[in-house]
Amino acid sequence: MTLHRARAAAFAAVLTAAALSLTACGSAGSSSAKSDTAAQPGGKAAKDAASAADFGGMDGLVAAAKKEGKLHVITLPKDWANYGKLMDGFKAKYGIDIEDENPDGTSQDEINAITSRKSQDRAPDVVDLGSAFALSAGSQGLLAPYKVADFDKIPATMKDATGLSYNDYGGYMSIGCDAKKVAACPQTFADLLKPDYKGMVALNGNPTKAGAAFGAVYAAALANGGSLDNIQPGIDFFGKLKQAGNFNPVEVTPATIEKGETPITVDWSYLNTGYTDKLKDKGIDWKVAIPSDGSYAQYYNQAINKWAPHPAAARLWEEYLYSAEGQNGFLGGYASPVLFDALKTAGTLDAAAAAKLPPVAKPFTTFPTQAQTDAAKKTVTENWAKAIAG
Repeated sequence: MTLHRARAAAFAAVLTAAALSLTACGSAGSSSAKSDTAAQPGGKAAKDAASAADFGGMDGLVAAAKKEGKLHVITLPKDWANYGKLMDGFKAKYGIDIEDENPDGTSQDEINAITSRKSQDRAPDVVDLGSAFALSAGSQGLLAPYKVADFDKIPATMKDATGLSYNDYGGYMSIGCDAKKVAACPQTFADLLKPDYKGMVALNGNPTKAGAAFGAVYAAALANGGSLDNIQPGIDFFGKLKQAGNFNPVEVTPATIEKGETPITVDWSYLNTGYTDKLKDKGIDWKVAIPSDGSYAQYYNQAINKWAPHPAAARLWEEYLYSAEGQNGFLGGYASPVLFDALKTAGTLDAAAAAKLPPVAKPFTTFPTQAQTDAAKKTVTENWAKAIAG
């Protein structure tokens, strides 16, 4: 199992200032570009470029990326943190086509695509990984170091110092609820055990594979006497949900919510909040609560495949995502961008979008270390199936 990149230090300033909200990912496929080996004006091959300066500046990077003409991304649902609009914006700005493979996949699927398609034209150029997944990919030597123009503005605790990966957007674990199907929407993890919610409570994936589901288990642990060092109470909690008949094994998607298959979801706040707008026209009254008894937040991470078939386009994509346009794009999807404070200081933050982030009663400010995350992953991998069996 793999997951979000862990951080030892707190991100209180960003999380509380943004009233935070937190985020998922996909794969690729097409012809190799000559610029992966051709020298750039800055003197390096595109695959070895560590910043735009290695292309002779942004104009050189844009030219090289346009020459490649394509970008392979993987597991980027269009309704996840506003990725649909971000991809459309990139294509409109640079005229580069984007192939989005397996949009409903997991962070582990992204790593598998890199390792199984090494040096192939159909490999993903870039990945958007949960924190533990990013740590794992970096330790396996799968990522290319690259520093975007605003790399220095990303807090030190939210990036790999060499540029292998860096936080992009984040949010809180939340409870979503169809108020037309549920008489009284749950506000806390404790509420989820009530007999009113038989067969209703679903997760976004399997916690042994998906960062969102893993985050739900961590949040449940914090709500039930656990800690960042002890995730077992979260597993036990979902075991109790299963025994009570409240756990719903259907993995959440917008379609399952619309069909009424998953009337209560435990998922990232930016996804649940996004469903409120998305489903309103379909007659669904979707409510969102960030549980005070299990306050847990995390970020996802951007990274470039070391063997990206379109290395210049991959680097231009990162520059776009960390520009004011890209960061405000995440904010427009109810996710808190990593450069929230920098945008606010520069006067380029979309204040209207920031005001729509859901309120947080109990800010989460201490994030799990890599050792804590690794231990939690091991525990979930060993015990999850047993907890919800039967």
